Amino acid sequence: MRLVKVINRGAGLGAVCGGLYYASRDEATKRKIRVTARGGTRFFRTAHTGLVMSFDYWWNLRGLVEDSDEYNTAIEGCHQRSADRLVAAAIANGGLYIKLGQGLASFNHVLPSAYTKTLAILQDRALKRDVGEVDELFRQDFGVTPRELFKEFDETPFAAASLAQVHKAVTMEGEAVAVKVQYIDLRDRFDGDMFTLALLMKCVPLLHPKFKFGWILPRLRSTLARELDFELEGKNGEQCEADLAHLGYVHVPNVHWKLTRKRVLTTELIDGVKITDVKKMKEMGLSLRSVGQMLVESMAEQIFVTGFVHADPHPGNLMVRKLSSGKMQLVLLDHGLYEKLPDEHRVALCRLWKSAILSDIPALKASSETLGVKEYNLLASMVLQRPLYRDSSDTIHFNVRLTKTDMEAMQNLAAKHIDLILDVFKTLPTPLMLVMRNINIVRSVNSELGTPVNRFNIMARRAAGGAATASGGSGFLPSAMRRLERARFDCILWWMSARSWIVQTYLKTLVTLRLAPPELLTVARSMIPT
Repeated sequence: MRLVKVINRGAGLGAVCGGLYYASRDEATKRKIRVTARGGTRFFRTAHTGLVMSFDYWWNLRGLVEDSDEYNTAIEGCHQRSADRLVAAAIANGGLYIKLGQGLASFNHVLPSAYTKTLAILQDRALKRDVGEVDELFRQDFGVTPRELFKEFDETPFAAASLAQVHKAVTMEGEAVAVKVQYIDLRDRFDGDMFTLALLMKCVPLLHPKFKFGWILPRLRSTLARELDFELEGKNGEQCEADLAHLGYVHVPNVHWKLTRKRVLTTELIDGVKITDVKKMKEMGLSLRSVGQMLVESMAEQIFVTGFVHADPHPGNLMVRKLSSGKMQLVLLDHGLYEKLPDEHRVALCRLWKSAILSDIPALKASSETLGVKEYNLLASMVLQRPLYRDSSDTIHFNVRLTKTDMEAMQNLAAKHIDLILDVFKTLPTPLMLVMRNINIVRSVNSELGTPVNRFNIMARRAAGGAATASGGSGFLPSAMRRLERARFDCILWWMSARSWIVQTYLKTLVTLRLAPPELLTVARSMIPT
């Protein structure tokens, strides 16, 4: 009994001392104390979510025969419940967790649809903070509140990203601007959140031996940390616009450098439409084909030509606007996550894409080895985002138009060979991982637009152009050989597309003439150029 009293008195004394210590600290120290305390909450919330998800799969799939109807029904339920739990945990934790959820949402050719469709809501979802936090951050970085720095400042954010929220404001000169304000505690909690995620990823293999993701975070740590530097983001945006200026339709919001710091980015305010808002774009008279063409061409230019790649072009960061002249522009936002591909890797990626189309297996192997991967066939499937098949003559075959069957084949490949896929990602240079993310997102956005353009052909031609530019020789003969090789490549690409169109037309004709069942139209419609 006496021991209990001593413990209670000690706890009470500790609470009083702790309260006095907290009350006597400055606001910055108080914030760090709060961040540390909340870090424990985020840790246990994340651990609880992971354990519940693992138990859900184990409990509901135990004793079921894989690929049986009962198993497939049960696992779909597990997928949906787990996706819902992931979204809830990411929104509650905020920051880095939402950023990772956004990344997972773009892998809809590998992950089950329940995950990607549910996680997609994170693209425009984040925590909104109190006005007092914004004021405090401005005092720390500018010495004044936003209402003193701007002529007008809307305290209610009109957008909230994973790392920041965005406010409308008017400069002292009368220009409307967007002010991106980083969450004030993000830098303080970054190390703790990274530790939590790294620890949990190391624990996952204890329950699911095939899922070993612990190596990912250390490789991406510095990249994610760079996203917290908004001055670097402003410079990235300026380089992006300079690199793509020759295209004539890409715009990056102008940066107001006097109103920008490492945690505050002020740019011109863009009046545009989200790239996946198909209804609004049609009402504005915009061509979805032109929108898709601009997106795919600009991203392909970055990957295969400039090597300076926007690694986060999700729909929330892509806008379309129509100028008073009637000209349409693609507006690229959020330039915090970029990678610079070394020329060696950029050229190898170009040649890998080109050699797969030409069925040049020795060149395909050489390009894959340059990128550090021995499983060249698997790497090519991942980069081209469609299954590759080899016949008895060792010739590579694949569909230019990605069918639903191909999508299912890719998902089955990911499920059955996750260990091999992870090995490929492990050996890939880190910049290439983010390039793969870019390719995934662009394909996903093109699909949401209704696949108005043949993304594969556009990417292939840009890759061939990048490979040709890297080829040596400046005389007449080398130049003529390059033109001949390019013509051969274009012919092969044209024939692959034409062959798919012929098959699709043939199937539709059979149904129209009632020589085949209507269900065959589903097969024809599935042959979409994505």
